[in-house]
Amino acid sequence: MQLRLLEYYVVLAREKHFARAAAACNVTQPALSAGLVALEGLLGKRLVERDRRFIALTADGAAILPWAQQIVAMLDGLHHAADATAGTLRGDLRLGAIPASMPVVGLLVQTVRAGHPDLTVSVRSLTSREIERGLAAFELDAGVTYLDHEPPAQVVSVPLYSERAIFLTRAGGHGDGVSEIPLGDAVSQPLCLLHEGMQNRRILDAHLAARGLAVHPCATADSYVALVAMVESGAHASIVPDAYASLLPTERWARVIPFDIPLPPSRIGLIVSDRSPISQLPKATVLAARNLVLPPSFSRE
Repeated sequence: MQLRLLEYYVVLAREKHFARAAAACNVTQPALSAGLVALEGLLGKRLVERDRRFIALTADGAAILPWAQQIVAMLDGLHHAADATAGTLRGDLRLGAIPASMPVVGLLVQTVRAGHPDLTVSVRSLTSREIERGLAAFELDAGVTYLDHEPPAQVVSVPLYSERAIFLTRAGGHGDGVSEIPLGDAVSQPLCLLHEGMQNRRILDAHLAARGLAVHPCATADSYVALVAMVESGAHASIVPDAYASLLPTERWARVIPFDIPLPPSRIGLIVSDRSPISQLPKATVLAARNLVLPPSFSRE
């Protein structure tokens, strides 16, 4: 069996679209379709329901997918192991990161590439659950996510730092002239927050419930860029991780205010799948995470 056919199938199962899968594999759509037909012929099974487009995997297709993913990943691992003997890695390191961790991702990427300058790094902003699924399906090499709330299973983790929640508002509005804010006062403001599919929001809701509070945001988003933009407009305030404080223009419009009684910290760290042997790309990322030097503003407690 040609391993290239399995690669076509794995990418098609991920993309669920023939044209996108063909582009990802750097082949024409007819070539990818012919490869799928050839694979089905070799296995004697129909793997994909389709007419002129992708509809779904068949039961047989879903059954073989984890094995196909593992074979393709093992072949990639073989190539990376061979590269490692020459002292440097090549290829594409696929990193998933929750939005809360984005302020440190640049430093992590810099540290990885300092040891392996021929690597390219693809960073995807994902939820914690998407990161777990991506690692399990061999679609990610590593992830940066929360370690203690809804802890990921079957992973090796490297703690990086602990975050605390802070109140963000616009200068000239609520919060001017105060150095701390009560949590109850903060949640009574017109807030924009991450939506409930994001783990940061679920953590916040749990901490509020523990204090007998609940929050009903006026607007939600899946990125802190969107939240900051809404706060800058002057119509909303927000609750964001303190890691973003250094990125906010506090000398212009932003007011960052700690809570009078801080919320419990949440640990964020690197995770890779706990598999043996561990591939060279996850191994290099773990080493970089252990050697990562963060600014003093990032607490490890």
